Amino acid sequence: MDEDYDLLRAWQAGDGRAGERLFRRHYKLVLRFFHNKVGASAHDLVQRTFLGCLEARERIRGDASFRGFVFGVARNVLFDHYRLARRDREHIDFGSVSAEDLRPTPSSLIAQAREVELLLRGLRQIPLEAQIILEMYYWEGMRAHEIGEALGMPEPTVRTKIRRARLRLEQVIEETSASPALRRSTVEGLETWADKIRNAIES
Repeated sequence: MDEDYDLLRAWQAGDGRAGERLFRRHYKLVLRFFHNKVGASAHDLVQRTFLGCLEARERIRGDASFRGFVFGVARNVLFDHYRLARRDREHIDFGSVSAEDLRPTPSSLIAQAREVELLLRGLRQIPLEAQIILEMYYWEGMRAHEIGEALGMPEPTVRTKIRRARLRLEQVIEETSASPALRRSTVEGLETWADKIRNAIES
């Protein structure tokens, strides 16, 4: 991520083209972040995220990961999106409510295999915070300390949440009506199916 650091420093110094290059480098990962949570609203929230980064660029620490910072902004944009869509916007517990609860939109557009479809459905049924953490870890390959920077959590806490989120996802998958073989192959091949989802969103 050395190029991120150089681009960020140039952008903070007033180089607008550096900022554009920085956004282009991270556009797809932000789109993936929103894709399985808000459906057709994803592109609008991507734009809001980058606008938020633009407004806060002077506050990005020199030792911080820009990718982690972007995810932190994206998470806040997502939460605001859900709050604005509900009357009880002050009372959403993102540690327990799921994307399925908030917006029951099917994700069949990128479900290219039965395992992928089952995984997508499972992710949408676990608490939103757990979904975000698993997607950062498996889809984006982010390390625990980087996820911690994005979400404002200590690294040990993130590691615990990753383990618990995966166990919760496995439990949700096991509770579906899918065949035992399909459930087993989905759980055992989590990294493989996550890659398929990532590639489908990028295409």
